[in-house]
Amino acid sequence: MEIVAKKDSMLFGILYDRYAKMVYNKCYGFAKSQKEAEDLTQDVFLMVFVKLASFKGKSKFSTWLYSFTYNFCVNYVNRDKGRKISEKSNEISEEEYRLSQEVTDEHLLELQVEKLKKALEMIPGEDKTILMLKYQDGVSISELESTLELGTSAVKMRLKRAKAKVIEAYNTLP
Repeated sequence: MEIVAKKDSMLFGILYDRYAKMVYNKCYGFAKSQKEAEDLTQDVFLMVFVKLASFKGKSKFSTWLYSFTYNFCVNYVNRDKGRKISEKSNEISEEEYRLSQEVTDEHLLELQVEKLKKALEMIPGEDKTILMLKYQDGVSISELESTLELGTSAVKMRLKRAKAKVIEAYNTLP
């Protein structure tokens, strides 16, 4: 509140020091290089400074910042690649449905790391993002609901579809 009232960049510097690593790590998941992640981190903090007044204190600041960073990076990826995240469920084929029913967390854990990284690069950004949030960052289903502004069943279905796509991509690799 004091930062907003006074537009105090020195106080904002304290926030930056406290949360820069968290923001950088989230941006790095979306970026193709360390430099791009650093640029994204700077862009996030510039926007946070401008939008700080929109923080109403209904959640912890770190949760708000995490969600802000996630949304900023998703928009960046979509703008960069011309992709749009659909808010509606898409029809899935019989094969996709079968794959989504068969894929378990254990399947994902058994995959070779390098091959998995390649497979993750082959799937759409929004699918990679939800998998990274869940399995790399340890974000819970309820936190995903809040971040993505979706219901429980929609989050679970997106996770199933994303897992099916990464398995399919993985299986096409030599």
